[in-house]
Amino acid sequence: MPSPLAPSVSSEPEPPFRPREKLIEKQRFFQSVHKPTYLKGRYDVITSVAVPLALAVSSMYLVGRGIYNMSHGIGKKE
Repeated sequence: MPSPLAPSVSSEPEPPFRPREKLIEKQRFFQSVHKPTYLKGRYDVITSVAVPLALAVSSMYLVGRGIYNMSHGIGKKE
């Protein structure tokens, strides 16, 4: 009796995640878009531009506020 954890051997190949036609259609689309690789998807602008920009702006604000507070002696712990 084989172990239940052993991989089963099958002569049939595993079915694909997507149909081949959809895959070819997506490949043609992404190869035809004339943008950098990291901006080709639908939501890539959000993750590659907006999020880093928001982090940079918020960190610059916090650094500026800290410099202002230090130069005016505000917010010191006793």
